[in-house]
Amino acid sequence: MNDDQQTRLAELLEREAIRDLRLAYSRCLDGGDIEGLAQVFSADATLEVTVGAMEGIDAIQAGLRDAYRLFDRDGRGHYPFVHAIANHEIRLTGPDSAEGQCYLIDFETAAKADPGADRHPLLLLGLYHDRYVRIDGEWRIAYSKLDVVWPSETD
Repeated sequence: MNDDQQTRLAELLEREAIRDLRLAYSRCLDGGDIEGLAQVFSADATLEVTVGAMEGIDAIQAGLRDAYRLFDRDGRGHYPFVHAIANHEIRLTGPDSAEGQCYLIDFETAAKADPGADRHPLLLLGLYHDRYVRIDGEWRIAYSKLDVVWPSETD
């Protein structure tokens, strides 16, 4: 294997490690493993999603724990929503930094508060914009902002 191939292989492995962060975020949030988010985000990360902006891992865990409770309308204790991730693009910007974006298809699995309401499972469509950092050899999300593209505020 020549140097160019080794470099390309190393970059591919870095991108896959970063992709795993977004998948781990979905798995932890959807499954209620809020403590596991400490392995996804940096200690000083910022997360901006529909339930608000949070700074630092403690605030992120508290905010997402509250969101989990809010959407667990059936009291099942598992998967009140399912975050499906697609079209993940990652750009390495330095030896320990990267940025990227991916689509979010967010499904709600719990019953609606109003039993007569439409039970359509699609909650929202969005696009995550992320910045990643490598800390002590491990990739983490340092900043993430969700841009909701559907429904719009006027829908």
